[in-house]
Amino acid sequence: MKRFALTGAAGYIAPRHMKAIKDTNNQLVAALDTFDSVGVIDSYFPSADFFIEFERFDRHLDKLKRKGEQIDYLSVCTPNYLHDSHIRFGLRQGADVICEKPLVLNPWNAEGLQEYEKESGKRIYNILQLRVHPSIIALKKKIEEGPKDKKYEIDLTYLTSRGHWYYTSWKGDVVKSGGIATNIGVHFFDMLGHLFGKVQDNKIHVHTHDRASGYLEFEQARVKWFLSINYDTIPDHIKESGARTYRSITIDGEEIEFSGGFTELHSVSYQEVLNGNGFGVEEALDSIKIVHQIRNEQPIGLKGEYHPLAKLPLAEHPFKV
Repeated sequence: MKRFALTGAAGYIAPRHMKAIKDTNNQLVAALDTFDSVGVIDSYFPSADFFIEFERFDRHLDKLKRKGEQIDYLSVCTPNYLHDSHIRFGLRQGADVICEKPLVLNPWNAEGLQEYEKESGKRIYNILQLRVHPSIIALKKKIEEGPKDKKYEIDLTYLTSRGHWYYTSWKGDVVKSGGIATNIGVHFFDMLGHLFGKVQDNKIHVHTHDRASGYLEFEQARVKWFLSINYDTIPDHIKESGARTYRSITIDGEEIEFSGGFTELHSVSYQEVLNGNGFGVEEALDSIKIVHQIRNEQPIGLKGEYHPLAKLPLAEHPFKV
C-alpha cells in the first residue's frame, strides 16, 4: 500500500483523485486546501489529516518522513499556476508526483521540472486520461495500421457552459489558468498529438474571454477546432435536450464516440502510474507548447481553414464596465 498526500482537496477534480487512490488500494494520509469545504474526503479517507495552511502541511509531512512514514506520492489538484511549485515541493519530499493537467503553464517550466527529476531521482506524472480511453486506444491502433502518408481531416468542437462565477474565480484569470485553451482544451490537444504526431502548423483565428478557435496541422492530421464556455454557442438541438455541454470530434466526417467511460479514467491512469507506465513530462510537453502558443499569438481572423463556429458573433465580457 502506497501513502499519498494531496494538494487542492476542495477543487472540482480532487474527488476523482481520491477515488483513484482508493480504487488502487492505497492510502491518503494528508490533504491541503486553503478552503475547508472538503467533506468529500469522508467518502474516501475519513482518517486523512487535513490542513488549510501550507506551512503546517509541510511540517506534518516532514514529521512523517522523520518517523519513517513518508509519503510515496503527492497528488496535485491545485489551480494551474500552482502546479509547478507544488510538483517541486513533492519532489523535495522524496515523493513521486501525479499532477492534474495542465502539468505547467509554460514550456520552460516543464523543462525545468525535468532537471528537478534528475536531481531528485523521483518521477513526475501527468494525468492525460484521454490516452487511456478505450475508444482512443482503438483509434490509435487503427491509425498506426493505416497508411503512413495519410492526412486525416478533423473537426473538434468542445462547448462547456460556465456561469459568471468562472470570471471571478482563478479560472477567469489568464495569468493563473492559462485561459480557455489551457483550461478546457489542453487534454484534447494532447490527445490529437498522441494520435497524429508532431505539430507542423498552429494558427489562431479567434481568442477572447469565452472562446478560442484555430487550425492545427499535425504529421497526420489537419484540425479545425473551436472551444467555448459560452452557453449561446451551443447548438439549439442540444439546448432543447437540457444539456449545457456539447462535444464533437469527427475524423473524415465520421464521429468519434467516446462520450462514455470517463468516470474511471483517473483510476486507470493511477494504476498505470503504479505499474510504471504513467505519462511523464516528455509526453506532456507538446500540448503545453500548443496552448502556450495559442495564448500568446495574435489571432489572424477568419482566414484560411477555420472552424464554422468561429463565425459566431462575439460576446462582451459579463463584467465589462
